[in-house]
Amino acid sequence: MVKSQCFELGYIAKIHGLDGGVVAVLDVDQPERYRKLDALFIEQENQLVPYLVNKTSGQKGNQLILGLEGIDNGDKASTLKGCKLWLPEKALPKLEKDQYYFHELVGCIVEDKALGRLGEIREILDLPQQTLASMDWKGTEVLIPLHENILLKFDRQASVLYTMLPDGLLEVYTKTETEEDDAH
Repeated sequence: MVKSQCFELGYIAKIHGLDGGVVAVLDVDQPERYRKLDALFIEQENQLVPYLVNKTSGQKGNQLILGLEGIDNGDKASTLKGCKLWLPEKALPKLEKDQYYFHELVGCIVEDKALGRLGEIREILDLPQQTLASMDWKGTEVLIPLHENILLKFDRQASVLYTMLPDGLLEVYTKTETEEDDAH
């Protein structure tokens, strides 16, 4: 399985007990949907390695205790600490027609209502304060807040995200030091 056909579910935060259990932190909107996993992929050395899940327990918030086949002691479990967890995209719940997952935006073109075609989304940054799309615009990274007031429509077929960026957003990223000094 390749990453482009998967979505990042979360990561392994720490070991749990001496029998190889691990605590997974699920970085998804509805972690309760993933309580009964049968299998998942763990990223190790840039490869997605499949693991069968033989036990899940202790869901608290976005944390889940997992028992993985072949991981039967603390030493084996500790090698997985910090590793990312992945699931195939087909495991995602179906969405309404006008809904989308943020990971679907990577590689899409941003087209603004006032400014036209701007650039391609390189990655999604899920920060504690907000989620941002990183876009390359004329050789400069621009961070676009993924907020309902900015996002107008996502055309999945054409891979285009239609936006209405706040006035001055692009200028924040393109001001030179001289212009900033002149402003002071």
